[in-house]
Amino acid sequence: MDLNLTDLMNMQRDLQEKYKDKWGGLYPAKARDQLLWSIIEAGEAADIIKKRGDEAVMNDPQLRHDFTEEIGDVIMYLFDTLLCYGITGEEFAEVYRKKFERNMHRWE
Repeated sequence: MDLNLTDLMNMQRDLQEKYKDKWGGLYPAKARDQLLWSIIEAGEAADIIKKRGDEAVMNDPQLRHDFTEEIGDVIMYLFDTLLCYGITGEEFAEVYRKKFERNMHRWE
């Protein structure tokens, strides 16, 4: 199953809504914490590479799953950050596309 950006952000919004009482909801002041958590999760993904190496991530199914799960955590916290500021999937996609186009022609 392939998920688009809006699907992923809606799933994250639903998750946050389900645990709103426990996690405190999403609001601008919480964005900093969510962004910091994303960095911590990125460090956990990097730690897998550091300790086990690229070859293991490519060829060990369980390690590949664990690595992909850590990257998923990073993305979830980044989506939380966007949601804290009310940034929609469409808004993010537009900015991303423009950034992509600039990068595609950066050194021409």
